[in-house]
Amino acid sequence: MHDLDPIFGALADPTRRAILARLAQGETNVGTLAKPFAISPPAISRHLKVLEEAALISNERQGKQRVCRLNRETLARAQEWLDFSRRFWSGSFDRLDSHLKKPSEERAP
Repeated sequence: MHDLDPIFGALADPTRRAILARLAQGETNVGTLAKPFAISPPAISRHLKVLEEAALISNERQGKQRVCRLNRETLARAQEWLDFSRRFWSGSFDRLDSHLKKPSEERAP
């Protein structure tokens, strides 16, 4: 479970989520990734580092550029946890709803 912490920590930032959304369309270089954001290149580098440490992206040097790509397997792990949590809580709330709809004399103390 702890290995999900860096993933969700990285996903907590809107700039990093926007970078991931761009990379979902295909790999691209760091310069292209940085263009839509009104933040400094060092700030973009810090965001990319967080995403890399969470294993959400990888990059490699291609000539003079660094090309980034999305690691879909890491996102799938986060999605699996969210799906599990949704099923767990939905079932719990359904049981609570059924319990609360029973007349009070049928409910256990």
